Amino acid sequence: MTEWLPELAAAILATVLAITLHEAAHGYAALGLGDDTAQRAGRLSLNPLRHVDPVGTLLLPAILLAVQLLAIGRVEAMFGWAKPVPVDLRQLRNPRYGMVLVAAAGPAMNVFLAWCAAMLAHPVQEWGHLLPPDVTSWMMRFIILSMLANLLLGLFNLLPIPPLDGGRILVGLLPYRLALPLARLEPAGLVIVMLLIFVLPRISDTLDPIGWLVGFATGPGFRLILLLSGHGG
Repeated sequence: MTEWLPELAAAILATVLAITLHEAAHGYAALGLGDDTAQRAGRLSLNPLRHVDPVGTLLLPAILLAVQLLAIGRVEAMFGWAKPVPVDLRQLRNPRYGMVLVAAAGPAMNVFLAWCAAMLAHPVQEWGHLLPPDVTSWMMRFIILSMLANLLLGLFNLLPIPPLDGGRILVGLLPYRLALPLARLEPAGLVIVMLLIFVLPRISDTLDPIGWLVGFATGPGFRLILLLSGHGG
């Protein structure tokens, strides 16, 4: 009856670590570039509770979970967000390109964490026989889920839609005449992202950017991380 609990625990731990360190990376990058706003707000923390958004982290995922289970009996998609780390552009030494680096720090951290998880597989494979089989199996499952959670979070945040990191990176790199219209999309950005996740796939199977991300981007990314961590392709 509780066979699924270890899998759930591994998935939650992998996701919490991915989100927490993603947000912390934004804050530390901003601090290194001259902005101590996150530090003064107490958001330079590895405590996951500091990054919980009541709506995006708790309420919305719970509603989506309940609605999908009641309507179709399964979970097809989930969406949520952590509380963004505050950044004051005016305090960055180079506001425009500094914001590019701050935004890129989150996905970069996720790629690094995916690589760290893959590296952790080496000692588990080497000395796992010294542990109970269930423990070794759980550790390997956590490693795989951690790699997937970090790759999905990092790649998803690189979608070129403000306020996602990819949108903010693009705003910083584009010429002003193109950057300004894109920046103005930020207030509607989360609505656009939710339409991409939940509405477009219902219209047509070919209009599924998240499905494309999972099917065509995460797989090669996973194999690349395995290669870079010494596991072969």
